[in-house]
Amino acid sequence: MPSRPPRTARAAAVRLFVDSGAWIALRSRRDQHHAAADRAFRAAIEQRIPLVTSNLVIAEIHRLTLFRAGREPALRALERIDASPSVTVHFASREDHDVARRWLERLAPQPITYTDAVSFAVIEATRCTHVLGFDQDFVAAGFELWS
Repeated sequence: MPSRPPRTARAAAVRLFVDSGAWIALRSRRDQHHAAADRAFRAAIEQRIPLVTSNLVIAEIHRLTLFRAGREPALRALERIDASPSVTVHFASREDHDVARRWLERLAPQPITYTDAVSFAVIEATRCTHVLGFDQDFVAAGFELWS
């Protein structure tokens, strides 16, 4: 678990983990975080900061988009992420699962989703320095949000 206190930062990001909330906010102008997500993604791309996400995060994005906007927008969301040279998709492994289980135990009784716990494992495994997202579970786990 990270030892530094949680905070929000923009400077010195080396690699960003992108949570589903940031992807969804970027795609939906009606989302309360749309403007912040748009600014953050533009800044990351402009600064050539590598973006990392997981296949479980992509599953969340696809499901939410599918049921809110339909099949075509859900497929376009996947296509845009897959087409971006800035994005690496980390496919969860058995080791990520084991680390996620430890995160769930460590953060109990907080209601942390399995996807977020796997995200914590991926952040550690890929050495992401910050999280591009709006989910306070990342802050509770000790990670820094980048906005």
